[in-house]
Amino acid sequence: MGKIIAIANQKGGVGKTTTSINLAASLGVLEKKVLLIDADPQANATSGIGIDVESVELGTYQLLEHSSSAKEAIIKTEMPNLDIIPAHIDLVAIEIELVDKDEREYMMKKALQEIKNDYDYILIDCAPSLGLLTLNALTAADAVIIPIQCEYFALEGLGKLLNTIKSVQKIHNPDLDIEGLLLTMYDSRLRLSNQVVEEVQKHFNDMVFQTIIQRNVKLSEAPSFGESIINYDAASKGATNYLSLAKEIINKNA
Repeated sequence: MGKIIAIANQKGGVGKTTTSINLAASLGVLEKKVLLIDADPQANATSGIGIDVESVELGTYQLLEHSSSAKEAIIKTEMPNLDIIPAHIDLVAIEIELVDKDEREYMMKKALQEIKNDYDYILIDCAPSLGLLTLNALTAADAVIIPIQCEYFALEGLGKLLNTIKSVQKIHNPDLDIEGLLLTMYDSRLRLSNQVVEEVQKHFNDMVFQTIIQRNVKLSEAPSFGESIINYDAASKGATNYLSLAKEIINKNA
């Protein structure tokens, strides 16, 4: 039975897409069968994995309006054991189009039913907002990973996201778990980074992943080459961090 994990935070620039791509690639390298779903109209996960966004004909948009099945929208990537359902800028329109549909929050859940068992993990890269797209992802997911950057406003907005998760649990998806809070962009030289880590661990103790994603130039460079950090520089700190996170998730779900 595959596990669906949404990677969500309504704050932009916290490392959602970086985490989606590199966690998916790391799980693939560790011989898990993985599907990455790009549910962000910016389509950064699609381009970051080496797919030309303009050439996308079937993707998350068609999946959500049910004009394509999940199987038809899947593209094999060049990375081991990793497939993707890509996004295109047309995904922007989906929020408006779904607004008057019945059960509009369940479109993704229904669409993924037929392929859920084909994968060990299905990761959904969410848009940086709490709109209908993210709601669909949280309703379809078994769990959510929340990336938090080790910076001053880190905890701002986290309360709002946790409230959204609570209301999704109450109304749409009682089985939704928090897989963990992931600290990203950590710089050990900065006092602030260390304070944020302490603060988050103090408030949320067991909910925080042991793995912390460090600031790493290679991590920022990799997407511009359309590669995961594993392909781009397997010896880098970023690759080590994401492999460690993947192992942590595999052990947690064993």
